[in-house]
Amino acid sequence: MSITTNKKAFHDYFIEERLEAGLVLEGWEVKAIRAGRVQLKESYVRPLRGAFYLIGCHITPLNTASTHVTPDVIRNRKLLLHAREIAKLIGKVERSGYTLVALDLHYSKGRVKLEIGLGKGKKMHDKRDTAREKDAQREMQRAMKQQKR
Repeated sequence: MSITTNKKAFHDYFIEERLEAGLVLEGWEVKAIRAGRVQLKESYVRPLRGAFYLIGCHITPLNTASTHVTPDVIRNRKLLLHAREIAKLIGKVERSGYTLVALDLHYSKGRVKLEIGLGKGKKMHDKRDTAREKDAQREMQRAMKQQKR
């Protein structure tokens, strides 16, 4: 069950490979995520000190958050990956033009998981081509719908 998706990632990157990772979260973050108060729009994944971290993910705390906890809404959150996955991804990210982008935050067996994608940045003409293809697809769907009537 998807909590939130990063639609901007598909607009800005060609996603070549996808991977699911766990997240190290605090209690107030899990409650806020369950309430749907999370945004992945400007987030990305980066290797730091031999592990990957989710950077730029905004989780708004609930008003009923504990009084003794001071929430940091844009802290770096560690991703839980196997050592061989980390080694493989570090090798791919170090190539030019590739980056890891947060695609989807979802539940898997009651746990919050993050789907990350290895993406290559799109140029402006690629973005225009993608928009043109989507428009053409929409026009074809409209024509098919009118034909059925």
